[in-house]
Amino acid sequence: MPENARPKPPKHLRASTAKWFRSVIDNFDLEPHDVRLLTLAAESWDRGQQAREIVDSEGMTFNDRFGQPKARPEIGIERDSRISFARLLRELSLDIGAPDDSRPPGLASNRGY
Repeated sequence: MPENARPKPPKHLRASTAKWFRSVIDNFDLEPHDVRLLTLAAESWDRGQQAREIVDSEGMTFNDRFGQPKARPEIGIERDSRISFARLLRELSLDIGAPDDSRPPGLASNRGY
């Protein structure tokens, strides 16, 4: 794919996620619908990281108006974003790690391909 025809990462992605997006574009032959799924995966990753930062700074719980501890909403946002990211990567059938992930790639699935 010519350099000027390659999809660019959305401007709202974090720098590390945009770098990951570009590496996937450079290393895989994606159809236009795959690029949309990749974009959603990158956005899910960033959203989960935003939620994680809030949990890190504010804690996992807060006290409601009755003084009872409740889970922060960001816990659910982080969980949902992780699930979304994993499902989108699975849908794309890419054997890659997450942005800023230094672990080796996972083992191939047993889905028969």
